[in-house]
Amino acid sequence: MTKKEFMNEVIAKNSNEAEFLQAVEEVIDSVWDVYENNPSFVEANIMGRIVEPERVIMFRVPWVNDKGEVNVNRGFRVEFNSAIGPYKGGLRFHPSVNLSILKFLGFEQTFKNSLTTLPMGGGKGGSDFDAKGKSDGEIMRFCQSFMMELFRHIGPNTDVPAGDIGVGGREIGFLFGMYKKIRNEFTGVLTGKGRNWGGSLVRPEATGFGATYFAKSMLATKNDSFEGKLVTLSGFGNVTWGAALKITELGGKVITISGPDGYILDEEGVSGEKIEYLLELRASNNDVVAPYVEEYPNAKFIPGKRPWEVKCDIAMPCAIQNELDEDDAKLLANNGVICVAEASNMGCTPEAIKVFFDAKVDFAPGKAVNAGGVAVSGLEMSQNSMRYNWTAEEVDERLKTIMADIHSACVANGRVDENFVDYVKGANIAGFLKVANAMLDQGVV
Repeated sequence: MTKKEFMNEVIAKNSNEAEFLQAVEEVIDSVWDVYENNPSFVEANIMGRIVEPERVIMFRVPWVNDKGEVNVNRGFRVEFNSAIGPYKGGLRFHPSVNLSILKFLGFEQTFKNSLTTLPMGGGKGGSDFDAKGKSDGEIMRFCQSFMMELFRHIGPNTDVPAGDIGVGGREIGFLFGMYKKIRNEFTGVLTGKGRNWGGSLVRPEATGFGATYFAKSMLATKNDSFEGKLVTLSGFGNVTWGAALKITELGGKVITISGPDGYILDEEGVSGEKIEYLLELRASNNDVVAPYVEEYPNAKFIPGKRPWEVKCDIAMPCAIQNELDEDDAKLLANNGVICVAEASNMGCTPEAIKVFFDAKVDFAPGKAVNAGGVAVSGLEMSQNSMRYNWTAEEVDERLKTIMADIHSACVANGRVDENFVDYVKGANIAGFLKVANAMLDQGVV
């Protein structure tokens, strides 16, 4: 079977799932030659099996709002691949959530988790619930109802969810509390827990820290660093917050953050107390719009636009899939960007990535760049198993090592010449080989 014939079969089976098909096509393009050159993989039909989730669970989530009205949302858990460990991946609560998005995220998570070298399979879940404008009581009741179904499908050695967009420490607390009540056991079934009840230090910052460490390694291959660089970030949640902290520490200046309504340009730099203010914005369940500019009047709010039009040295998408398109990429390339690192999952469209490749701009995909979040989740699982907590410094050192190793694996599998690395190909091949070999070892299951 040719690559085109294989992709046509995948498209026929998943014709209404654009995000999932985009993720599959990117991986297939990178690894097909490796797959075809390994007869054992072909004989075991590893490719046909690796693009199918092992299990998809969908359920209703009824909950009562503060007015006493009954609402119903959809809940999902996609348990994609458990070849190298229990399913591991976040829960996303956002109106855009559907099966295609969760399948794409679960598929990506499989290879991302493989890259960390930790024993974690891939999964993802969530709901089309919108937390915006909801009270804490409403969010608690929704989370409790969601867990009333999810609990039967997860466990510390089966499936260990975490947070994602719309699911932070508050939501993880509500979910864990209901799981503990139902199962009458205190286990490491969720990560991203509160620090005083089993959570790991550095977990909230981990995705942003890890993304910055990866970008630092990318720059180091060109004998460069963050020192004195202008950096544009999107989003205003935990990923953006963590990245802004670490970039500032490494001597860079973050000049943008964004929300669904537009972006903030702060030429003085998003640093110090401004970074902490991002946490308040995240906790408010509201958009970034006016509050930041009201608090810091020297900043400008640009409505209805994305931050990629701003001249910068380094761009790091930190919000949501396909947030940076071909036109954005052309603006960045024409403005002299030297490094683009996806901190969001599949943050750039295929057309945008082609622009970066053609312009020889160093670009790295989310499955490598943002793996720090799930890496520290894996470290949290280890700490839970040992009933022990590492210090922030110990966790951060482990995170640095993991991100450096991921970067090295990408370079080893994606080196084009002495001046250019295809990080997309490198990440996909490195992630694929570990999962494929594990599947081969375990037979046709």
